[in-house]
Amino acid sequence: MLKPYRDVLARPGALAFSATGVVARLPMSMVGIGIVLMVSSLYGSYGLAGRVSAAMVVAQAAGGPQIARLVDRYGQARVMRPAIVVSASSIVGLIVAASVHAPSAWLYVTAVLAGATIGSFGSLVRARWTHVLGDDPRRIHTAYSLESALDELVFVVGPVAATALATSVAPTAGLIVPVVAMLVGGLAFLSLRRTEPGVAAAHEPRPRGSVLARPGMLVIILVFVAIGGIFGATDVSTVAFAEEQGSKGSAGLILAVFALGSLISGLLYGARHWVSPLHRRFAIGVVALALGVCAFFLTQSLWVLAGVMFVVGFAIAPSIINGNALVAELVPSGRLTEGLTWVGTGLSVGVSVGSSLAGTQIDAGGSHAGFLVVVVSGAAALVATLVALPSLRRQAAVRSADPADDAPGDAPTAAADARPATHGHTSADATCVEDQPTSPTAGAAVAAAELATDRTAETSER
Repeated sequence: MLKPYRDVLARPGALAFSATGVVARLPMSMVGIGIVLMVSSLYGSYGLAGRVSAAMVVAQAAGGPQIARLVDRYGQARVMRPAIVVSASSIVGLIVAASVHAPSAWLYVTAVLAGATIGSFGSLVRARWTHVLGDDPRRIHTAYSLESALDELVFVVGPVAATALATSVAPTAGLIVPVVAMLVGGLAFLSLRRTEPGVAAAHEPRPRGSVLARPGMLVIILVFVAIGGIFGATDVSTVAFAEEQGSKGSAGLILAVFALGSLISGLLYGARHWVSPLHRRFAIGVVALALGVCAFFLTQSLWVLAGVMFVVGFAIAPSIINGNALVAELVPSGRLTEGLTWVGTGLSVGVSVGSSLAGTQIDAGGSHAGFLVVVVSGAAALVATLVALPSLRRQAAVRSADPADDAPGDAPTAAADARPATHGHTSADATCVEDQPTSPTAGAAVAAAELATDRTAETSER
């Protein structure tokens, strides 16, 4: 099972940028839950905690695509070095503001500035894989699945560390580690210039219009907004439920179990090559996730919740892998970073809405009122997927009829030398992962992987 992963990691520079990328992505699993734990402890309000966390995620959703567009145009290092310094400094400002019990306006200001400049290292890593592997869909599938599994590893370790620090050391301690990881891991990643995708020369034509105008993009983003709602509401509700059970420190462990299920499914999924229709696998994964999270509302003990989350977590990684694979097929190669970031943006918007609504409901009716928001978000994901499916099916038919599907006027740049969607391969060949992304908040395993229920036609990857 590990041979495909060893193969891609043996590429020159691959292990270095993948490893440093993992460290740089630690904030996506720690900052959200760190804010919730810090603000709820120091200000005594889950509602305020959820809103501050949501403010950061909304800012990230707004700023992420703009940063991604600059990255595609000017290069990763040139754009992201100053961005992560500003973001890290803003998180430090948030810690200071909360420590002195400053007016809540200062919490919002620092959170917004941190989110707007944090960028998406998941997208940067995946763009490097596309650059290094070129037009090799099978290896891109393996590499992106590996990154999805590493995202889940981040969500296994991050929430536990943030919760332990915030509950055992100091309420603000859970945000210190992600600041260090952002600076150390991020700057180390950006120093690896050999594997950095190139940019278009100044005289080359730039792609026109927004990637959102590409057929199918908006419906995929709509689905990810609903998925983000699941993750955001789950984060805050799990913290509140653990506190009601007298074990607030267990919240990070429970969320890590959620991510562990996704980690395992992501590794298993990436070790195989799938040929069933990509849009179908995407729909099956999202439907399984949406139905599974409804069980959270029915649990009455932490251990039962952990068990349910572990099983349901198997649907996360495949769903997000397939969603990003669809994006990679829909957008021009020179705008891959931007396209993947828009998916993360949709996820982030959902996370912000879910965490904010859940926090307000928890203040009024306890943790199960928060889990009711999870159920509603799951229903929204289910409906959005059913609405999106006909459009995705039509786009798959169009790509089959005309594999050379870069829209007129879209001049691919060197930012991503080859996208996983290809000429002469089935759409499933291009299965990629996101970024998630976003990721956004605490241990919901946002950036995770996808569920592949359809079996491949005699195709097991070595």
